[in-house]
Amino acid sequence: MKAGQTLWTREELTLAINLYSKLLFGQIHQRNPAVIDLADTIGRTPGSVAYKLVNFASLDPKLRQRGVKGMSNASRLDKEVWQEYIHNWDQQYIEGEKLLAQKKRTTVEKLNGINLDDFKETDGKERQQLVTIRLNQHLFRNLVLTNFDNRCCITGIKMPELIIASHIVPWSKDKANRISPKNGLALNALHDKAFDRGLLTVTEELKIKISSVFHQQADTESIKQNFINYDGKSIIEPKKFYPDTDFLKYHNDQFKP
Repeated sequence: MKAGQTLWTREELTLAINLYSKLLFGQIHQRNPAVIDLADTIGRTPGSVAYKLVNFASLDPKLRQRGVKGMSNASRLDKEVWQEYIHNWDQQYIEGEKLLAQKKRTTVEKLNGINLDDFKETDGKERQQLVTIRLNQHLFRNLVLTNFDNRCCITGIKMPELIIASHIVPWSKDKANRISPKNGLALNALHDKAFDRGLLTVTEELKIKISSVFHQQADTESIKQNFINYDGKSIIEPKKFYPDTDFLKYHNDQFKP
């Protein structure tokens, strides 16, 4: 460590990895407004924050597979925080959001633009549950759409207003991975519905698989264009977080061939 430098605390690393999860590799630089904002929040320089984010990138196995390399001098604490984050995504991400809100003297809901006025008619425990659901949905959508560059991973349509962040394993089936981007695909509304009904799935090799129900209607042009023509093709690869193979296996088992 150079003279004058101070070691990163676990709290600072929690905030840094929270930001890392929101950015694509090409966005990790000291001129990024989000990097500058975090630097101001924790009293470090933008260059220092960017350097730490690149340290985390060096620990990301998917980036290494793509030939993207970060700085290789991640500390032992960096590695500990990374492992905690990867293996307990939802809890660690929410803790990072809470900590960031605390540092900014606000709430997680306000930090994420959740309008609490929408819940004025409900009280107590029910209100908190509704707020939590809305917050989780908001966080999940932002992470998934960023991961696919705001594009439908099947058609490439880049109109966020038409794209849904689809859970691979349903919200109700896996409480521990409700906001994990590894449990999400960016799909347009039509393909989201087919995916939800088990009429379309994505294999472990990231290939699109279409139900025979559609092939029985191959003479319908819209069915051919929107479904059959995509059968066997690869989805547009995510920029950062790849779908977890266990999640894909689960959905493949629900598929109606």
